[in-house]
Amino acid sequence: MNRNKKWLYAGLLGIMSVLFTVLVRVADVAPIGPEGTEVGFSHINKAVFDLTGFNGTFYDLTTWLGYAVLLVAFGFAAAGLVQAVRRKSVLKVDREILVLGGLYVLLALVYVFFEKVVINYRTVIMPGCEHPEASYPSSHTMLVCVIMGSAMMLMKKYVRDEKTRGILRVVCAAVIAVMVIGRLLAGVHWLTDIIGGLLISAALLELYAALITDPARKDGKE
Repeated sequence: MNRNKKWLYAGLLGIMSVLFTVLVRVADVAPIGPEGTEVGFSHINKAVFDLTGFNGTFYDLTTWLGYAVLLVAFGFAAAGLVQAVRRKSVLKVDREILVLGGLYVLLALVYVFFEKVVINYRTVIMPGCEHPEASYPSSHTMLVCVIMGSAMMLMKKYVRDEKTRGILRVVCAAVIAVMVIGRLLAGVHWLTDIIGGLLISAALLELYAALITDPARKDGKE
């Protein structure tokens, strides 16, 4: 896929993310959350939550998995630091890693934005909290999709052995699947929180893919 198509897909996914977020805020809104908090797409969200309920085991699993995923991000940060030291310039760090740092910053900004602009509150009041916390989009979903998804994109450049590369990609995909499904089964997010997290992550990843694609390559390959 060439760079222009990646820009197009990034834009379309971004628009879809915004539209879905607006719909979550205005469509089928009802006070089904704790303390009467209002939730969009209330019928489907309530139906799914009634099936799962709160599951502490899946909550703990996905929480610890989130910490493990952060280690991957720290690994890329360390690699960039080593390159900067060896090459005696931050500007000489691989473009993919520099842009990856920007992607992580953008992810953090998205997280902060939705902490301030609350779309939905959690399905339950978490232990140690007096009131419901913001839950849209699922930050764990975005974290794992963006970090592991971008890692998969970089496999070809940094992992030379094809078999090892294939195994690592499967591991990354498995971690994403476990986190997304596990977070839903944990019952701390509404279904739409997960979907919103997936859409935003897809937009961010497509943006990253466009930024790291060499514009001189018409086929979009690195």
